[in-house]
Formats: sequence, C-alpha cells, structure tokens
Amino acid sequence: MKVRIAVGLGASALDAGTFPAAVGALGSLGFDSLWISEVLTGPGPDPLIALATAAQLDPKIKLGATLVLPGRHELRLAKTLASLDVLSGGRLLLTFVPGLTRGPERDAIGVPVPERAAAIEHALPRLRRWWAGQEVDGITLSTRPQQDPLEVWLGGLATPSLVRCGRLADGWLGAACTPAQAAAAKVTVDEAASAAGREVDPEHFGLSVGYTHRPLDDGQLAALAARNRAADPRTLAPVGYAALRELLQAFIAVGMSKFVVRPPASTQPVDPAAWHDELAGLAGAVADLQT
Repeated sequence: MKVRIAVGLGASALDAGTFPAAVGALGSLGFDSLWISEVLTGPGPDPLIALATAAQLDPKIKLGATLVLPGRHELRLAKTLASLDVLSGGRLLLTFVPGLTRGPERDAIGVPVPERAAAIEHALPRLRRWWAGQEVDGITLSTRPQQDPLEVWLGGLATPSLVRCGRLADGWLGAACTPAQAAAAKVTVDEAASAAGREVDPEHFGLSVGYTHRPLDDGQLAALAARNRAADPRTLAPVGYAALRELLQAFIAVGMSKFVVRPPASTQPVDPAAWHDELAGLAGAVADLQT
C-alpha cells in the first residue's frame, strides 16, 4: 500500500509572501501534494486560483483541490478543471464535497442542503462525459484534461454520501472522523461499489486531518462536534506532531493510505520564514510513514 502525505493550506489567509514560501517548503521537504479546500466564507484563497499559482511556483508538486460541487456552472467547471490539468502537466487531484451545512457557509453555497446530493448526482456524470470528449446537451468540450480519466474522489461520512462514493467516485477522502469510523466507511463504499458492478481501488481511501500545537478552545471543539456527533471532538484534532503521527498510523492500520494534513488557521505561521520551520517539523514527524 502506497502511503502518501500531502499538506492542506486552505484554512489560512495566505498572501503573496507566505504562499510562495509555503509552496517552496513543500517541494523541498518531500510532501506528495498541496491541497486547498474551498470554504467560501473562510479566509483561505480560492482553490483553483491558488493551485494555478502553485503550479507555476513549483513545476513538480501535485495540486489537490477540495471543491464544493453544488452551485457551480457545470460546463464552466469542466473547462476550468480540464484547463488546470492541461496547463499543469496533468498534476490535478480532485475531491468534490457537498459543502458545510451550518453557519454562513450554508447560505453562501446557494443550494439548500436537502438539494445538494441531487446536484452532485446530476453534475458528476456530466463532467466525466465532457472530459471524455462526449456530447452533453448538444455541447462538447474542446479542452480535455491531460489525465485520462481525470479521477474524482468524494467526501462525506453519512451513509448516503458513502454509497454515492461507491457508485460514482474513484476514491474517498474523509474528514473529522475516527479510525473506526473510517474503517466502517470503507466497508460501506466497497459494498456500494460492488452493488454497482464496479470497484474502488483499495489505495484510494484517505483522510484530511487537522492538527494543532495547543489544545482547541471550546468554540473549536464545538465546531468539530457539530461535524461528527458520534465522536469525542478531542480525538479528531491531534495536538502536536507526535499525536498526529500516532493518529495517522491508526488510520493506516485500517486501510487508509492518502492523507492531507493541515494546521488549523489559528496556528499557521504568518511570517513567510516560519513556514519552512513549521513544515520541516511536520516532515520530520510523519514523512517516513510514506511508502
């Protein structure tokens, strides 16, 4: 099983100084990819703008986007993602999520929560057909991804999300869950894939894992608890590199092999020079888990 560790930077308000410093550190420290997650009302950058910038800053690092699919214009999205994959030399990694269901983000997405599953069900097959050069509603897409196929992973922990992943996706990238929950999620995805006459690659299961350098405050714990009411929120965000390593090892033991590790925005460096120290410490703690 090929274990790969990426770094997610989408939670912080990166600028023209900190972003190049972070990308440069990633490339030199052996991380697999850079991931930017989309939160419309958060301080982080637009994922596709940030990744297009990163593609020019580093000609080798893979580019991971976690995008909210509901609410997007499907053809524009198909062309944008195909263009990014072509212009980056086939480095795009892609996960779609339904988006957060609470706070200002719930309304900013523009699609009511009960309608988001249907939006994903409608959009994903159409994107795949456009990328394959097929006609959809009388329209073909002249810009096609360099990767053939351009793989799509899905997130989500609820049973309907996991079943959808098994039926439609190439992989699962979970978040805010325990190793036991991840193991159960893999079983559900695999069973749904089998029922649909397909298989999800056993190496296409992973987690986005936030870590911190100090215990989370009550507000942060409450936010995590809202995302996963079946788990103790204190177990979902390891404190310190050693605890992060232990958690990743527990996930690996239940069949997870792809990880996006991310420091919460409250602990990410603001000094460009500090990014190398932060990421070097992270690499020293977990890079050797890669196989």
